[in-house]
Amino acid sequence: MVVQAVRESVQGQPFNDVLNELHAHTFTGVPGESDPFTLSEIDREYIAYALALYYQCDHCQQYHGRTIARLRKQLKSPYWDWEAELVKLTLFLRTGRDSVSALEWSGWVNAWRGFADRVHHHQSGLGCNIAYAIGIARADEHLMDIAFESFGMLYPQEDTLLGVIRDIDRVVVFMKAATSKNRTDPILRRQLEQRGVRM
Repeated sequence: MVVQAVRESVQGQPFNDVLNELHAHTFTGVPGESDPFTLSEIDREYIAYALALYYQCDHCQQYHGRTIARLRKQLKSPYWDWEAELVKLTLFLRTGRDSVSALEWSGWVNAWRGFADRVHHHQSGLGCNIAYAIGIARADEHLMDIAFESFGMLYPQEDTLLGVIRDIDRVVVFMKAATSKNRTDPILRRQLEQRGVRM
């Protein structure tokens, strides 16, 4: 289990403990307690990194970027510029069906398929997994539907499909909580310090 440094928390240490427990259930597992993972740890970390980009959380980008680099080294993964590719992918996924015309959306879907296929050659299913995660994060049914179509080919077994969706959903839920906390804690601390409140 990864041990994280204890930081003073505006929310209180019990909340931090729960967030750390949620992190373990999402990424490393808790022996005897966590459901088994379907996606690999590096797949879940790639999704977390893309969500950190999407949520614009520098702290989370650094944390998950370091974790990916460590895992890639352990796995002796072949080189690919995963950071640049995930930036492009996340930027591309910011487009929503409701913000473009039908013709533009059709072009976007075709371009997306080519882009996801390119990423797929480096890490199987990664583009669609990230698209589904960002779809969940912003409750974008169109994006979730597009990613889910690909899941039929990527994960033909029902148990595998359910496990993949469960793993992705857990990463999204954790990242929403973590990025919100990491982005707002400095603001909360500054505000409290201005009032003379010590933590």
